[in-house]
Amino acid sequence: MKQRLAPFIYGWLSIIILLVFMSIVLAIFLRFTSLANPLLDQLAIAIGFIILFISGLVSGLKAKQKGWIIGLLLGLSYSLFIYLYQYLGFGEHFTIDQIMYHSGFLVVTIFGSIIGVNLVGTKD
Repeated sequence: MKQRLAPFIYGWLSIIILLVFMSIVLAIFLRFTSLANPLLDQLAIAIGFIILFISGLVSGLKAKQKGWIIGLLLGLSYSLFIYLYQYLGFGEHFTIDQIMYHSGFLVVTIFGSIIGVNLVGTKD
């Protein structure tokens, strides 16, 4: 059980650390530059995809097997967390655009964890 939970925890830790770091960076850019709102939205979405790919990669590297399952669980738990935050905090459900984004997040996380597993390789 512990060996199956560790990649998931490493993935979530990487999500949290990267999200906090990139939130600080975006806040600094927003404060000291003239970033427009449409550009900031696109940049935040692109950063979200990159963060979830990296977290999938980290969890795949740690798991060393069944990367698609780890990526699936990580992506689904991230989307569930965001949905619960949005629903419980603001009383809103996902829109069609958000469903599309989260489907993309799920695919990117699975892809990252599959690559992470294959980067490790197997020792014969």
